[in-house]
Amino acid sequence: MDIRRGDLSDKRVIALLKHHFDRCHAESPPESCHVFDVSRLAAPGIDFWAAWSAGELLGVGAMKPLDQAHGEVKSMHTAETARRRGVASAILNHIIASSRKRGFTRLSLETGSYGYFLPAVALYKSHGFTECPPFGDYRQDPNSLFLTLVL
Repeated sequence: MDIRRGDLSDKRVIALLKHHFDRCHAESPPESCHVFDVSRLAAPGIDFWAAWSAGELLGVGAMKPLDQAHGEVKSMHTAETARRRGVASAILNHIIASSRKRGFTRLSLETGSYGYFLPAVALYKSHGFTECPPFGDYRQDPNSLFLTLVL
């Protein structure tokens, strides 16, 4: 598996991100949906990666700096055909390592608190993330779960 900077002009990357965006909107009420679209992922300062194997796009993930010491995991998604192959763990480990290299001391995220999002919650918790109060611009929301990892 090769994890490298994601090309936000690649049709395969755009299609996977659109699927992720649409699925999050289908699963969450509008006021509880915090997924980034391609234009927000292209903003300055956001690190975006894609995982590939033999020309197949396996998954994506991003990190948004919140301040000098704190980053936020964004847009983690594994292609349906690549599930259960360790892709999400590899991308998350890459985000964690990159955040440490940047000198961050904390990495946080927001995800859904119910059904569809439970596998993601299990993934994050298996990597040491623990529940925390809302951070950044987030507010308490029964549809959201906030997690953080001290680096």
